[in-house]
Amino acid sequence: MGAASFSFQVHVTESHCAARRGAISLSRGTVETPAFMPVGTQGTVKGLTVDMIRATGAQMVLGNTYHLALRPGAEVVEAHGGLQAFMGWDGPILTDSGGFQVFSLAQMTKVSEEAVEFRSHIDGRLFELSPERAIQIQEQLGSDIAMVLDHVVALPNDLETIRDASERSIRWAERCQDAASGQVDQVQFAIVQGGLDHELRRQCATELAKLDFAGYAIGGLSVGEEPADMYRILAVTCPVLPETSPRYLMGVGRPEDILEAVRQGVDLFDCVMPTRNGRNALAFTDQGPLRLRNKRHALDRRPLQEGCCCLACRHSRGYLRHLFLAKEMLGPILVSIHNLTYYQKMLSEARAAIEEDCFLSFFDRKMEGWQASREADAE
Repeated sequence: MGAASFSFQVHVTESHCAARRGAISLSRGTVETPAFMPVGTQGTVKGLTVDMIRATGAQMVLGNTYHLALRPGAEVVEAHGGLQAFMGWDGPILTDSGGFQVFSLAQMTKVSEEAVEFRSHIDGRLFELSPERAIQIQEQLGSDIAMVLDHVVALPNDLETIRDASERSIRWAERCQDAASGQVDQVQFAIVQGGLDHELRRQCATELAKLDFAGYAIGGLSVGEEPADMYRILAVTCPVLPETSPRYLMGVGRPEDILEAVRQGVDLFDCVMPTRNGRNALAFTDQGPLRLRNKRHALDRRPLQEGCCCLACRHSRGYLRHLFLAKEMLGPILVSIHNLTYYQKMLSEARAAIEEDCFLSFFDRKMEGWQASREADAE
């Protein structure tokens, strides 16, 4: 399935692992992969203008069907010419279907075979989201990539609950495919569920691959499981997915998890972690995370990361710490910019390493820096 404006090419695959360098071509631009998407849930990456987002190196951003449908409403976004025009972003956009909110708002949802019924977290009113409605809303939003509606459950969980959600996700994916109007330049990505069960993951991936979607996401992870469990699920899922389609690991954002997923052949990522942590005074670096409220940074005149060209790194760690202690809004803005820049630079370097067939050396070097930081913090 897919419009003529969509294509995906794998340019290089690392000879020592499954890491691959490719490109997703869409009508609004090309996304060099592996790539990280900043999360703009409500049509904004919190605290940042679109020019700031672009300056970090971001190529595509993410919006959310559930949140935008509640506020301002899909009809409002459509009347403004679609999400790109509404928020002023001229590059590609991927919209999540709202399936994650089945998990994150579980106490306010009711799932049936037909649809998910939500109680709005804003005002408590009822909001029904079926596979067909999820696609209709995403067509109104005008995103380049629409995610199918899936059923996400918490982990760990009992096998029957996971099996039920996984099989429902397959049925819903087919309904999403059938619901596409064909009037919008938009492609759909399916989402593999199956919890931490190897066989369920393989079955779900195999059935979805038969439906010939433009791309495939690995969902239902980073919802309470250990990193080692996530890694083994990637190891059994990625090989089942079509080599000619992009693979997207949803909502996973620790730098080490991203690079491990790249090593296993994943192409696309998103997570709120760089901006959420940035707003809370945590900066990512090659030497591990810096907690800027710590007193030890007060007299530190160094930038967050040597060689980083972002706006935050024009200032000292001591100044950034001051901004947070003084509750100045510039602090969260600057550290959010830094974290997104750090993620984009990390993946740019990963792409270069894959091209040079030395990704594992790059991987080991990054991991050693982060590990040394954890050991130092533990002492």
